[in-house]
Amino acid sequence: MLEYVHSLGDAVKNARMELSLTQNEVADKIDVDVRTVLNIENYKGNPKMEVLFPLIRALKIDSREIFYPELQRENPAIRQLRLTIEECSEQEASALNSVFESVLSVLRAKTTTKIE
Repeated sequence: MLEYVHSLGDAVKNARMELSLTQNEVADKIDVDVRTVLNIENYKGNPKMEVLFPLIRALKIDSREIFYPELQRENPAIRQLRLTIEECSEQEASALNSVFESVLSVLRAKTTTKIE
């Protein structure tokens, strides 16, 4: 079986569960039969772009989870942080960048202090 079928099924199921959605709710959101979602999660689906695109967007799945599953090292907190940042405007991202760097600097300094 093709590897992408597994990475797609896993990504869909994990994202659906993180959002506390049922397969029926996902199917309703993207206007497909629930069997389509079930088949994808059970590695039997090979959806067309008309299904794949709204599915990925509705579940807020990063396409790298599907196409580069070997890079999956993220925990849910990192994934959520990345998704939040990606929804920012350029101006918001610019303003948050300095705040992010400052907070990270403080957190890392505390970690270093505890180690010493």
